[in-house]
Amino acid sequence: MLESINLNAVPGFLLILVRVTSFFVTMPIFSYRNVPTQFKIGIGFFLAWIMFYTLTIPEIPIDSTYILLILKEAVVGLAIGLIAFIILSAIQIAGGFIDFQMGFAIANVVDPQTGAQTPLMGQYFYTIALLFLLTVDGHHLLINGIFYSYEAIPIDQMIDFTNENIAYLVIQTFNDMFIIAFQMAIPVVGCLFLVDVALGIIARTVPQLNVFVVGLPLKIFVGLFILTIFISFYIMLIKNLFELLLETTQALMRLFGGA
Repeated sequence: MLESINLNAVPGFLLILVRVTSFFVTMPIFSYRNVPTQFKIGIGFFLAWIMFYTLTIPEIPIDSTYILLILKEAVVGLAIGLIAFIILSAIQIAGGFIDFQMGFAIANVVDPQTGAQTPLMGQYFYTIALLFLLTVDGHHLLINGIFYSYEAIPIDQMIDFTNENIAYLVIQTFNDMFIIAFQMAIPVVGCLFLVDVALGIIARTVPQLNVFVVGLPLKIFVGLFILTIFISFYIMLIKNLFELLLETTQALMRLFGGA
């Protein structure tokens, strides 16, 4: 049995395993706390095993360069997952904008997926986004992304971190994240701003009316009503968000590969 195992191919398999498991550490859906650790390790191992027999892996000697290759594989897996997580964070930011205007900012909830406090509306939007991602088989596209990353980033090739386009892509991703968050929040935030203006006028014309007591439930009612009207608009933005996610991860892999 031991004679049938090609020990020269073990270093290549370990490099694949490092990239895949690092990918699952930061990639949305797979990295959440409610996904068992045993499942993450198991699916990472078996995906690496499948890729090992699918890809053309050269014989890699174990020397000082091999340690750098392991670090490179970890960086690639973490970076691809992290750039996708940054883009999806636009949903949480949009929810924070809306919660601040609706008065829900004082009622943050604990996200069971990440263990952090998140805005109430942000968690609502994020749940819709994850359901949409699973509906369109987006999790399969993410797995395909890590598989085809070996075409752009060969397993025995180092990354040129002096490439300034990598930093430019990260900055542009942050910019796109805030733009999408603003687009998602502007219908509700804009309408609630008009409500604040109306309450200000009422407070000046009818001083006997306590606008602080009336304003909070009124803004919550208007906010929920606007969310009901614009829900299809949010689905369209979420679709564009996932298209941006796939395009950005592909662009990052090409830059890592030196393209």
